Amino acid sequence: MSEESVPLAAGAGQPKGLLQQMEELMAALNADLSALDKDLQGARGSGRGVGEEGAD
Repeated sequence: MSEESVPLAAGAGQPKGLLQQMEELMAALNADLSALDKDLQGARGSGRGVGEEGAD
């Protein structure tokens, strides 16, 4: 029976840990996407679009 109580005890702490990890991953993803957007905006501004300018 002690085997059953160990996963429950470990499981009680996991959601908070997983939530913290998820928040950190989302923050990193957001930073990466912001940097990518900035790079793409710079490429469009220089006249060398990434496919949109030549599509007309």
